[in-house]
Amino acid sequence: MRATGDAAAAALTHQCAEAKPNSMQQRTVNSATYGPWLVGLGAALWGTESAWRIPLNELFDAKVIVFWEHVLILIMFLPILVSCLPEIPKIHARTWGFLLFSGFAGSAVGTIFFTLALKYGNPTVVNVILNIQPVISTIGAFLLFGDRLARQFFFYAGIAIVAGVFVSVAHPTIIGVSFERAGLNLGTGYALICALFWGLSTVAGRGVMIGMSLRLASSMRVLVGLTCMTLILLVYGKLNGAALWPAPAQAHPTKAIVWLILLASVSGGIPLLVYFQGLRLTRASTAGYFEMMQTLAAVCITWGFFHASLHPHQVIAAIVLIGAVAMVHHVQRNVEQHALPEGASPIETH
Repeated sequence: MRATGDAAAAALTHQCAEAKPNSMQQRTVNSATYGPWLVGLGAALWGTESAWRIPLNELFDAKVIVFWEHVLILIMFLPILVSCLPEIPKIHARTWGFLLFSGFAGSAVGTIFFTLALKYGNPTVVNVILNIQPVISTIGAFLLFGDRLARQFFFYAGIAIVAGVFVSVAHPTIIGVSFERAGLNLGTGYALICALFWGLSTVAGRGVMIGMSLRLASSMRVLVGLTCMTLILLVYGKLNGAALWPAPAQAHPTKAIVWLILLASVSGGIPLLVYFQGLRLTRASTAGYFEMMQTLAAVCITWGFFHASLHPHQVIAAIVLIGAVAMVHHVQRNVEQHALPEGASPIETH
């Protein structure tokens, strides 16, 4: 969710979401030593979602997968949502606006494009390309919140973008002949669109976390995502039994149910709880590097189990891309730490 995503989610998402509410900003520098490893474990669990999405793509339409995912995660988070209901009247309209956009762009639409990218592209390439997301969210925060950009930002962001191009192109020598034969396919396009939506959702998630608690934001984001997915299925004429449980799923009901539950739990709700517990015990500047466990886990699964390998130049480009994004994270942290009051940490979401 992610979730990257979903989700992380949510926060943001998996999301593709990472988020640090105001209460997290007051944590001390000397945090528990296991905090970063909880962050890494949560991120790695998010990275396992390809293991379930890829086979689910054989049974369901991508939009239906995301719909069922939201249904199951909402069931898991329903006790949290109910306990936070008294907080709702205190939320300002601006925060609701950020939440609606975050749920729509990150939890719903972004996750649909991620699922499609895994279906039509090389899953390993897709998961590596999504590392471009922090560049998008940093630019978005600059435009929306007026965040400062480090002097080196555009240098490292440029390297990340160029590296992303080389990761996407399996056969660069024939790119002038045919984009498709060179490796630029629908999956690559969907992955870039996903990165855009998840990056913008990250920015919106920051606005959400300023105005409401993590518990309420996480559960409400899933609810908004489910509402969006219901409307999307309605528009596409898929809100019916034949589409929600098609013939392939009927032929393999046990596999469909187990994979959906694993997607919503192992790669959805559980990593969300583990990840944010880790953030409570980890400095923001440290957490960013442990979050890269998501890419490592995803690549191990897509390459090791689904044999979605990379050419040597793609491996080198992937390493350069991840390193450049790490430097973007590093230089921006330095700027943000000088801009924040002492003891505070910048807000993030994934």
